Amino acid sequence: MIEWQDEAALLSSRPFGENAVIIEVFSASHGRHAGVVRGGTSRKLAPILQPGAQVAVAWKARLDSHLGAFTVEPIRSRAAAAMSDRLALAGLNAVCSLLTIVLPEREAHRPLYDRTIGLLDLLGQSEVWPLAYLRWEQALLDEMGFGLNLSACAVRGVNEDLIYVSPKSGRAVSREAAGEWADRMLPLPPVLAGKGDASNTEIAKALGTTGYFIEHRLIKSLGDRPMPGARARLLDAIARA
Repeated sequence: MIEWQDEAALLSSRPFGENAVIIEVFSASHGRHAGVVRGGTSRKLAPILQPGAQVAVAWKARLDSHLGAFTVEPIRSRAAAAMSDRLALAGLNAVCSLLTIVLPEREAHRPLYDRTIGLLDLLGQSEVWPLAYLRWEQALLDEMGFGLNLSACAVRGVNEDLIYVSPKSGRAVSREAAGEWADRMLPLPPVLAGKGDASNTEIAKALGTTGYFIEHRLIKSLGDRPMPGARARLLDAIARA
C-alpha cells in the first residue's frame, strides 16, 4: 500500500458512482493529483469539496499507478469570498481551470503552489486582485518554461523604449528595433514589466499578452486543447471592475 499526506488546493470535483466524487487537487509536494473521495456527495463533505478550498489530504492506493482514494479535512474554505462578487468568482474559476489544464500530473511545483495559495487568499480584495493575478500568470509561464524576458530589447540589447514583446521569443523589443515588424508584435504595457500604471485597463492589456503565451505556447505544447472559457470571463470581469 502506498500512502502520503499533504496540503492542497482543490481544483475540481465530479460525481463518481452513487455517492463518491473524483477530485483533483494541486498539492504542495505531489503536484496535480486525482483521487476518489468516498461519500463525497454527503452533507458533511460536499460543502468542503469546492474549488479553491484549501484542504489537508491523505492519499492511499495499492499501486502508484492506481487512481487511489483521498480522505480530506478542511483548512480554509474560500466559497464565501468567491461568491462575494463577480470578479472573485471569475478569478477563482480561471485559476482552477488553468491549473487543471497546464499542470503535469503528479509533478511537484512548490513555488507555484505557494504563489497560488497567496493569490487565492486575496480573493474578494478587488483593489489588489487583478494585479496579483497578472503576476501569477507571469509566474505560471516561468514555472512551466515559457517565461517572458522583458529586461532588455531582444534585438539591440537596450533597456529603453521597450513597448513590444516578440510572440516568438517572449522577449522585449524596442520601438526602433521593431521597425516594419511592429504590427506583428504583442504590446508590452509598463505594468507587465513592473512599472507605471496598474489600472485595470492596463492590467487587461498585459493579460492579453500573457494570455497569448499561455494559449499559443504553453497549452499548445500539451496538445490540441482550447484556452478555458473561465479566463475570458475573468478578463471581462476585470474590465468591468
